[in-house]
Formats: sequence, C-alpha cells, structure tokens
Amino acid sequence: MAPVQTLDSSKTENGATKPLKPSNDSATHDVAENYEGQYRFAPIEEAQVSRAMIKRYFESMYERAISGDFPAHQIVIVGAGSAGLSCAYQLGSTRPDLKITIIEANVAPGGGAWLGGQLMTPMIIRKPANRFLQEIGVPYEDEGAYVVVKHAALFTSTLLSRVLAMPNVVMMNATAVEDLIIHEDHTGQQRVAGVVTNWTLVALNHDTQSCMDPNTITCPVVVSATGHDGPMGAFSAKRLVSAGLLKELGNMRGLDMNRSEPAIVNNTREVAPGLIMAGMELSEHDGKNRMGPTFGGMIASGIKAAHEALRVLDSVNVVRGKVVASV
Repeated sequence: MAPVQTLDSSKTENGATKPLKPSNDSATHDVAENYEGQYRFAPIEEAQVSRAMIKRYFESMYERAISGDFPAHQIVIVGAGSAGLSCAYQLGSTRPDLKITIIEANVAPGGGAWLGGQLMTPMIIRKPANRFLQEIGVPYEDEGAYVVVKHAALFTSTLLSRVLAMPNVVMMNATAVEDLIIHEDHTGQQRVAGVVTNWTLVALNHDTQSCMDPNTITCPVVVSATGHDGPMGAFSAKRLVSAGLLKELGNMRGLDMNRSEPAIVNNTREVAPGLIMAGMELSEHDGKNRMGPTFGGMIASGIKAAHEALRVLDSVNVVRGKVVASV
C-alpha cells in the first residue's frame, strides 16, 4: 500500500486559513481491489484533484508558449486527424529533442478517422501506407493492393496512444487556432511565426459575447492539417488568403482516389514561409481531388509533412522561437 499525500489547511496565528499544501504525512491507507463489495480507494480531497490538473496543464502552456533554443525547438501541429497524428508520430519518434505541440479544436482528437465511409467501421488503406500500420502495431487483412483494418477506431486509438505516450509531445484539445502569428523575417518576407489560440467554445462565441482575447504560441515551423473546408476546417489556407499571402483558394475538386492520394502526398510542402500544409487542407489550398474513404494518403501526407518540417527547421537559425537567419 503506497502512502497517499494529504493537504495541510491549518490556521495561522491570526486565525486565517493557510494556503493548501501537501503535508509530510507518510501514513498508508487501507485500499483494496475487491470486486465482491469491498473495493476501497485511497482517500483524496477535492482540491488535490483540481491542483493536480491545473498545475500540469498550465505548466505545459507556460513551457510551450515559446519554442526553446537549439536543440529544443518546437513544431506546432494544427489538427489531430490522421494526417496531423501521423506527422506527430514521425516527428516525435525520430526527433526526441524537439517539442511537438498538437492543437485540436474538438474535444475528441482523431478527425474523420474514427469511421470509414458512410459511417461504416472498416478502414481502407492502400499500399504502401500499410507499412505504417505495421510500425505502430495495427493488425489488418491484406487484400492485395490495399489492406482493411477491422475498425477505423483501432487505427486512430492506437496512433493516438502512441503519440501521447511520447514525452516530447503535448496535445491541447478543445483548443482552436484563431489566427496565425505572421512576422517579417530577416529577409524582409512575411513568415508564419506561430499560432493564436483560444478555447474552442470561446472561439465559437465571439458573436455572442464581448471581446475575449486569445493566447499565442511562438514557434519557427507550423504544420497545418485541419482538413477540408468547414467551421474549423482548412483554417490556415483560408487565413493565408485573407492575410494576402495566397491569392485565392484552389477549392477541393470531386472524388478521384487514384488522382487524389498521390497528389496530396507528393505536394505536401511549405506553402508559405514557416507553414507546412498536409492532408485534406491541401486539397482546398491547391484545388486537388478528394479521395473519399481511403486513408493511406492522409498517413503518408502526415509523414511527408514531418520530413518537410524538419527540412525547414534545419535550414534556419532560431532564437527564442524566431527565425533570425538562414543556414
């Protein structure tokens, strides 16, 4: 039985209550994992729960507000769908020195990768993207040119758990990117230098409340994988247009699996200085076809986005999260 930390809320000399703090009580508590009516938990105080969450969450926000200096640079990934999570896995597993921060607008990460087409459960992945399934340990049925995962949620939950277990990865879900930080860099060109964030419920209610200002995360490279157009979809592509860094959206074309998937993967790139774009958001940016319920293109696009992000990061000198020179 492990000792359980309690809180000291004793009084000061003038009778005021001291701030709650952990005590040095080393007494053990009687706990039991008994499913015959005798299950007993270690005792806890409500304030311990609050403080345990607040301390870790806001320490993480504080630490991630700015990219560290070399080698602890930060890459922010906007969107935790199949492309964004694949990108995070590739970055986090190959570069443990980097800080990887994922911003996801929904409460539940995973985007559209919890189901296949028309709310059916199997997930189709064309070869050679099945190699990624082998790497993360997702079983599948081999159908020749493609493989079938029995339930899309098996892929997404496995990938999500692998990503979040990495010590250099932080995810902030229920958090929306409301804007991009755009600075003039050392060459005089406009460069994406981070993201502007807010709670998603706040972002969706700016029309119903008075001004609710956002927060910022400064970083040298942003990967945007926010999906096709929607309330939060294709966010960065649309913002590039309104910021004057892109003339117009290409707008996603109709469904063509054989054209779409290679086009998305092969064109995953830095679309504006400091901004890598991946997945279905790229179809809106470039005017490419959609692929429908096949997910190999999203996986491979996320992996390529990781390669592109590292290429960009390794080509610049960064001080306090800002690009100050080219290498």
